[in-house]
Amino acid sequence: MAAVTDDPDPMPQPPPQPDFDACCGNGCDPCIFDLHDLAMDEYRQALRSWRERHPEAG
Repeated sequence: MAAVTDDPDPMPQPPPQPDFDACCGNGCDPCIFDLHDLAMDEYRQALRSWRERHPEAG
């Protein structure tokens, strides 16, 4: 559940990493870890944009 905040532009949070046991090992396309990699790419892009809007955050 997301934290309740009054911040209209909160800092993006990384997606949760799937447990290694979540992979079935059957070579699914996409694998749960491939989906996590894509979500991490989106997170990094969102974080870069957020940092540009919030240079005071360091």
